[in-house]
Amino acid sequence: MSKTHLFDLDGKIAFVSGASRGIGEAIAKLLAQQGAHVIVSSRKIEGCQAVADAITAEGGKATAIACHIGEMEQIQNVFAEIREKFGRLDILVNNAATNPQFCNVLDTDLSAFQKTVDVNIRGYYFMSIEGGKLMKQNGGGSIINVASINGVSPGEFQGIYSVTKAAVISMTKVFAKECAQYGIRCNALLPGLTDTKFASALVKNDAILNHALQRIPLKRVADPSEMAGTVLYLASEASSYTTGVALNVDGGFLS
Repeated sequence: MSKTHLFDLDGKIAFVSGASRGIGEAIAKLLAQQGAHVIVSSRKIEGCQAVADAITAEGGKATAIACHIGEMEQIQNVFAEIREKFGRLDILVNNAATNPQFCNVLDTDLSAFQKTVDVNIRGYYFMSIEGGKLMKQNGGGSIINVASINGVSPGEFQGIYSVTKAAVISMTKVFAKECAQYGIRCNALLPGLTDTKFASALVKNDAILNHALQRIPLKRVADPSEMAGTVLYLASEASSYTTGVALNVDGGFLS
């Protein structure tokens, strides 16, 4: 009996934002292991290049391109570069996000609010539009939005971040419905508490961590690599009839 090729990504071009560390890095490396040429992206080229170099050192294919998705001009520029260098895009993983303020909702700072919305909503939205246009030209593709369980059950002191992640879940369904006719699928990953620098305010605080673990049936924090397998499923032919889904990978937190 031969092995399945459902998860093969040979010949696919994949773009992963926020890929210089954490969940994005794990996703980029796994997609490359499965044969995709991965465009590793985040705000600073140095971190992207380090991940791309690690992928190529292991025999994979990767290109580092810097892009701050909170800046509209940079989104336009990165897709101009993708068109020029690759001429296509098969997989878009919107993973870059920001959460600059950890406070009671009544203490929300306007600049922190705007920054969070610009990256987590506007950034994902227009990355998906540009990616979708390119996918439409080439007969389809897969968009994967990294949302959060906070989009379903708001995190304490993470007001506007939680609101933006709820918007990402809604956005995922919008793109799924309107882009299905072009062969484009759109799904969301909802990570639970994961051991990343991004979540260090939660993971490194013993009181917060212990409180969180009481609500997680698996009683532990996730490793970034445990998020990547779900993205591989959503990026590959294994999920060919799956679109508009928000998939929890949270150790049972939302159950």
